[in-house]
Amino acid sequence: MRQRAEQILQDLGCADDSILSVTVVDSEVMAEINLTYRGKEGPTNVLSFCQKEAGLSSGDPNLLGDVVICWDRVVSDSQSLDYTLEEMFMYLLIHGILHIVGFDHDSSGHAQTMENKVNQIFEKFFPSADDLSS
Repeated sequence: MRQRAEQILQDLGCADDSILSVTVVDSEVMAEINLTYRGKEGPTNVLSFCQKEAGLSSGDPNLLGDVVICWDRVVSDSQSLDYTLEEMFMYLLIHGILHIVGFDHDSSGHAQTMENKVNQIFEKFFPSADDLSS
């Protein structure tokens, strides 16, 4: 996972010494985070917290932010979509990283652009896998 995250960041033009935190939590913790930071009930599959968007200054310009992935959702989503755990986890990691570097899906145009970018990166790691966004 670490090597793949580093490759994703490098491909996106991030500095070699960029710092990204990836945390894996269960549904209960993700539901708490989702409610606290987004005001939405229940667990979501991935959340991203960009340091620059938050206006936080750590003194280190290469500190990108945090990606939080719900393992329970990785398992359930992979089963319902018929993908491996590795494929589902990486899809969510890519999605989370794209949010960190400025991609969003707040409108249909942005959503399509982000979906295309997620799939483009995903296919580098899993060239024979079907599109997970379907």
